Amino acid sequence: MTITRIPRWLIGVAALALAVAGVFAWRATQGRAVEVVSPSPTRLTQTVVVSGRVLAPAKVEIGATITGRVVSVAVDDGDRVAAGQTLVRLETAELSAALAQAVASERTAETRIRQWSSVGAPNAREQLAQAEANERLAQAELDRQDALFRQGFIGQARLDETRRTLAVARSQAAAARSTASANRDDGAERALLDDQVAQARATRVAAAARLAQATIAAPAAGVVLDRSVEPGNIAQPGRTMLTLSLDGPTRLVAPIDEKNLAVLAIGQRAVASADAYADRRFEAVLESLSPGIDAQRGTVEAKFSVPAPPAYLRADMTVSIDVAVADKERALVLPAAGVRDLSAPEPWVLVVRGGLAHRTGVRIGARTSTQVEIVAGLEPGAAVVVDPAVAPGERVRAR
Repeated sequence: MTITRIPRWLIGVAALALAVAGVFAWRATQGRAVEVVSPSPTRLTQTVVVSGRVLAPAKVEIGATITGRVVSVAVDDGDRVAAGQTLVRLETAELSAALAQAVASERTAETRIRQWSSVGAPNAREQLAQAEANERLAQAELDRQDALFRQGFIGQARLDETRRTLAVARSQAAAARSTASANRDDGAERALLDDQVAQARATRVAAAARLAQATIAAPAAGVVLDRSVEPGNIAQPGRTMLTLSLDGPTRLVAPIDEKNLAVLAIGQRAVASADAYADRRFEAVLESLSPGIDAQRGTVEAKFSVPAPPAYLRADMTVSIDVAVADKERALVLPAAGVRDLSAPEPWVLVVRGGLAHRTGVRIGARTSTQVEIVAGLEPGAAVVVDPAVAPGERVRAR
């Protein structure tokens, strides 16, 4: 009986196949290989990046308070102006004439007072003295005529005539007393003259004010943002001729997503750059947060002070602002991809233990776009699964 010998190469192939099958069977018991990361202490700086603009300290629209033709405009767009500097002049011929007329009326009213003091008041006193003297004479004459009438020397007609004369004298005296009273320093005549002077003076002040309004000056130092008037135009109240950006502290304003409110605090430092000068950065400080929320956009308005503003900053420039909300020297950090439900109230991770992926709740602190600080729930060196396809309880092995 002939026994067929198995070739050695075939035995080798069979052994190799058995070995490969054994490896696959072992790997099947160990679970699939997954990428893992371990939290490690490192420095973590959390920033909130927002886009905002340069806030002008005050933007003022300059216009006329009277109607008039523009004679000259002394500034142009971009010019720097000082407080009180003349910007626009209106024609003044009619206004100057009105002021001259008001000045003349005031002088006339003052002249009437001087005339009253030198003529009117003394005449009133003299007329009173004369009227009172006439009254006394008429009274004496009546007494004499009454005695003669009782003695029978004169008739009733003569006595009645004397009485009428006394009545006229008394009436004249009363009128003279009223005139003299009115012409005292505190009398009605003097008060009327004083009122005329006051009215004339008010008219003169109003005319001077209107003349002054023909010269339009800068209310404070600043820069001309826009000029919309030319000589010959008719200026009218309510129509803007110039727009000024007044000098003052430079500030930035930006809308920040309300979800960042928990990490924002007054006094936090920021680094900003204007989009037009992206390679130049300057410091800013969070100065205030609006107490209200924009319900439509879900943002809160933040304002930043700029301690040393660069010269190239202009009002309404677009800027990017990086607010440093946290800076920790030795934070336990994981890649953001390793944390599940990162924005949920209870984030969690998958930790490889005993060949299984165990769900473990964590508490997070500072975070960036790529890294997350683990405050509680993990120890340094833990194997955290990064693959989002791995489910809790799945058999895995760290790769």
